[in-house]
Amino acid sequence: MPHAVFEQARQCGLIGSKPEGALDSTGLEARRVSVYFLDRKGKHARKTKRRSWPKLTLVCHTQTHLIAGAVVVRGPRNDSPDFAPALRQACKNLRLHRLLADKAYDSEANHRLARKRLGIRSTIIPINPRRTGRRWPTTKYRRQMKRRFPKRVYGQRWQVESAISRHKRLLDSALRARGHQAQKRECLLRVLTHNLMILKRAA
Repeated sequence: MPHAVFEQARQCGLIGSKPEGALDSTGLEARRVSVYFLDRKGKHARKTKRRSWPKLTLVCHTQTHLIAGAVVVRGPRNDSPDFAPALRQACKNLRLHRLLADKAYDSEANHRLARKRLGIRSTIIPINPRRTGRRWPTTKYRRQMKRRFPKRVYGQRWQVESAISRHKRLLDSALRARGHQAQKRECLLRVLTHNLMILKRAA
């Protein structure tokens, strides 16, 4: 993500001294299918399984919906492995004060990466219950989440869902490119366009 976009956002007063980020992922359509076609196929369309699709993991600035980090992979796959590359990219553009993410990203390694290596003061990720029979997590940051989870602050996580909805509404959820690398480039160009639209509106 071009750093110049965020420098301009700071100059416009869009980014404060303690920026907050939220992380989530979404699937995109690899091709467009008409409503007429789905109606003709009827119930058989609902049984059709997609083998894979472009999956976008992003970190957005909750106050503006600017996208600071974006990673494109093929889905379906576990969300957690995309946490680190998306967050590392975001931290090059924003010095995040707080990070919000849902329980799909719950792991001690993710907390530790954000806090110890990337300097994020607070990570708020709800505990994902594990079938170990253990009531309390044994690791430092997950125990903190279990002991005093800040529900009110976590409520702002919905901002990333709003940013994703906005992105798809304005730029569409179906990609035109066919190959994976081409789809990846298209996704990243759309993210850049998303950010430039926000800057233009602010200006």
